[in-house]
Amino acid sequence: MTDPLSPERRGALMARVKQRNTKPEMTIRQLLHSRGWRYRIHVKNLPGTPDIVFPRRKVAIFVHGCFWHGHSCKLGSLPKTRSEFWSQKIVGNRQRDDRKRDELQQSGWQVLIVWQCELADQSSMLQRIESFLSNAASC
Repeated sequence: MTDPLSPERRGALMARVKQRNTKPEMTIRQLLHSRGWRYRIHVKNLPGTPDIVFPRRKVAIFVHGCFWHGHSCKLGSLPKTRSEFWSQKIVGNRQRDDRKRDELQQSGWQVLIVWQCELADQSSMLQRIESFLSNAASC
């Protein structure tokens, strides 16, 4: 199957994909805020610029899009066109994610990854995040 868009139009479309303030990230932030959690966003002086940061608890949360970060769910499946390119791109993203998570953990931070597909069950996802935050406070 060939791409119906020209390379220029495809490039322009992909360039519009947001890195910050994505819908999954905004949803999680709204849920946390409504439950009384206060946090910082996109802290640039931390490795990987985590999406949500709780500085006092030393907790960093990354909200990963399933496609871009290679999750093993339906949303994370590779496109049928240019699959070699996308495979290399996703592997590179995962390696960078691992490296940044390790850097944070080595400097004493606890890291939680929340996947886009987890938003299908928001109450379960929120419970997992709050449990993680509560456990981080007791450490």
